[in-house]
Amino acid sequence: MAFDTIKSYFVFTRNQRTGIFCLLVLIIAFQISYYFIDFIFLETNSKEKEQWLSLQHQIDSLKQEKLSYIPKIYPFNPNFITDFKGYKLGMSVAEIDRLLAFRKENKYVNSPQEFQVVTKVSDSLLHAISPYFKFPDWVNTKKEFKNFKESPKFAFAKKEKIVVIDINLATKEDLIKIYGVGEAISLRILKFKESLGGFVSMNQMNDVWGLSPEVIENLNTHFKVLGYPNLKKIDINNASIKELSQFPYFNYQVAKQIVTFRSMNGDFKNADDLTKIKGLSIEKASIIAVYLVF
Repeated sequence: MAFDTIKSYFVFTRNQRTGIFCLLVLIIAFQISYYFIDFIFLETNSKEKEQWLSLQHQIDSLKQEKLSYIPKIYPFNPNFITDFKGYKLGMSVAEIDRLLAFRKENKYVNSPQEFQVVTKVSDSLLHAISPYFKFPDWVNTKKEFKNFKESPKFAFAKKEKIVVIDINLATKEDLIKIYGVGEAISLRILKFKESLGGFVSMNQMNDVWGLSPEVIENLNTHFKVLGYPNLKKIDINNASIKELSQFPYFNYQVAKQIVTFRSMNGDFKNADDLTKIKGLSIEKASIIAVYLVF
């Protein structure tokens, strides 16, 4: 009985057998087509998609250009490297801090070797950045005087008497005669004097960019302020921010502080009031006061 029941499951009508046969034929046909027919069809892109693909290609090319871009390094004075500049050059935080601490002592490095001694940068980094070092003219000029002919022992040159000149009357030729002062530095001194209307103290040489302590000492030996020039003074209690910011010692921020202080505390009365402005020391305030009307 059980065998007859099982056998009944395998008894099909003619139509059923035909259907099963067709099903097997279709299965075999699909299996064969899977191996011999490529079902990958080219997708028809819309105009919007084509535009996007073209833009994507441009974006990829720009990204590649950015990755392959090497920033150009321009000549610079290593004594004035900032935190950001040092980071861009590949210096570590400790190396930058050593240089900044050295500069706070009012000292300068005058060669790549001195730069490495102070900062302790690696030889490879020094080799990469030292070709871009640009030192002041007096450093390069100083090297030209290393080789000189020794005078005969019997010839003794008389020590020349130093003639002191008023710094406000000095010409470019007078300044270039000073050891360590080249044409660029002499023009820088004269331009600063012109912007001020004249010097009132030799201490102002410290405010001229690029002057080393040695050069400043030489200038103090040969030049003095023998008389105050005819200055066009600034009325600090009435001048606007724009007028104040045109004065070489006042940038926009300092000028703004002055006007704010003036509006809150009243007029400036003397140089002591200037010291209440951030960034103006007592020494600098005493010099600036000469150019002002209180």
